[in-house]
Amino acid sequence: MGLTATKTRTAAPRREVSKSRGGRPTKSAAIERDQRLIEVATRLFLDRGFDATSLDAVAEAARVSKPTVYARYGDKRGLFTAVLRREIARWLAPLSAAAETQLGSSSDISVEQRLVEIGREMLTFTCGPDAMAFSRMMTSQAINFPDIAKLGKEEGWLKAVATTTRFFDHLVAQGALGVDDTTIAAEVFLDVVVGHTHRMATFGTSMELKPAEKRMRAAIKLFLAGALGPADRIKDAAKNAPRRRPSR
Repeated sequence: MGLTATKTRTAAPRREVSKSRGGRPTKSAAIERDQRLIEVATRLFLDRGFDATSLDAVAEAARVSKPTVYARYGDKRGLFTAVLRREIARWLAPLSAAAETQLGSSSDISVEQRLVEIGREMLTFTCGPDAMAFSRMMTSQAINFPDIAKLGKEEGWLKAVATTTRFFDHLVAQGALGVDDTTIAAEVFLDVVVGHTHRMATFGTSMELKPAEKRMRAAIKLFLAGALGPADRIKDAAKNAPRRRPSR
């Protein structure tokens, strides 16, 4: 949705919110209103950036009263925090889903292929323009608003590390991964997969998925060079061993 679309929508008549007998919105109406506010705020932040987006503009575009927005979120930082929390949850969803899928996958699938599948899901989302735009906004506002940096760390990074750690614990228990500290291994893996993409986003450099995946595959090979468990080392040794010619 561009700015033209936003202005066109603001001209529409304000939608009445269903209210209970006491004059307050019903629970379902309040949930719908909040979802609409977050959707509109997300688009305006992406279109205009943090500094150029005002609560008044959000209220007008979402067709709700200004006091409602101020009462719900307090200030622009509170609204941006709510938007960011939802975006982080969207970023974590592919990682969690991919990790759960790989937990139930056949043990015949190599560790490398499992990690590639997880990495691909993460890259598909993080290389998107919206994710990269929010990454830049969060980085630029973290200096002025430390709470935003704390949110990004606790709701984003630490939860991603925890999800990956559980998956690595599973691989260690299978003997497929040979690391002593799965939390550190998870941090290294996430840096390997999305760290470079995140840094490029911070610099305003867009990333194409194909080159990013090629880099991710190479980085995972390097990661696994020191992290394969005994079983996978034996498999790799057998696979890479030179074939002997049959004696005559």
